Amino acid sequence: HAEEELSRSNPGKSLVNGIKTNPASNSPKSSLPAPAGPPVYVDLAYIPNHCSGKNTDPEFFKRVRASYYVVSGNDAANGEPSRAVLDALLEGKAQWGENLQVTLIPTHDTEVTREWYQQTHEKQQELNIMVLASSSTVVMQDESFPACKIEF
Repeated sequence: HAEEELSRSNPGKSLVNGIKTNPASNSPKSSLPAPAGPPVYVDLAYIPNHCSGKNTDPEFFKRVRASYYVVSGNDAANGEPSRAVLDALLEGKAQWGENLQVTLIPTHDTEVTREWYQQTHEKQQELNIMVLASSSTVVMQDESFPACKIEF
């Protein structure tokens, strides 16, 4: 009961094999695999961290199966969007076992997304992946930006 009491009074710490651990201090890229489970199907998924390679790998796309993925990266200096993440989409989608249509929505026209689109176009078609190029623009006061309308 003392261990249960410790966990309730201090949720950030827990006992593992009698040793105090602090999960918050673990690195985000743990060597432990994510627990197995069924894939999650969603209409729309935002690729984490502006499509940075820090947190997204093929496992994300194997497990989070979306009709639409939003790629918002526009910071080449920080590797956003990451070519590795876009390639991970192809790798993860190839594991689905069902050829559902997927639409990729880049919010910015970047050199990385253009090159990836051109170099992997055949693979995209094979996997039923469509990349949406927005030709619409929203104008608000002093700024304008590309827009995309999605209907479910």
